[in-house]
Amino acid sequence: QVRLVESGGGLAQTGGSLRLSCAASGRTFFSGFIIGWFRQAPGKGREFVAGIWWGSGTTHYADSVKGRFTISRANDQSTVYLEMNSLKPEDTAVYYCARGSGLSSTDFGSWGQGTQVTVSS
Repeated sequence: QVRLVESGGGLAQTGGSLRLSCAASGRTFFSGFIIGWFRQAPGKGREFVAGIWWGSGTTHYADSVKGRFTISRANDQSTVYLEMNSLKPEDTAVYYCARGSGLSSTDFGSWGQGTQVTVSS
């Protein structure tokens, strides 16, 4: 059983940056899986933000964050990062990481508890 814990959220100004971390414990064997970041804003559904296939390092991004967010991994620490730059108020949400076997949200499980990101205008 893998356990994922997010951290690094907080308050940022428009145009600012934050770096989120997703640390894994337990069974951290990730080969063949994708680690994804999702977000959920108040009153909205959970949406995919970015993902990285652990084995190949191939990344995927939502159109809304391309060019602003970067997902990366640290193999020896079983940690995935989400570097968020040029933040906008619409990036305000609770951010979650999860482990998945595909790109559909239904392919993901082992959700973390989430970390709040608030971007002020």
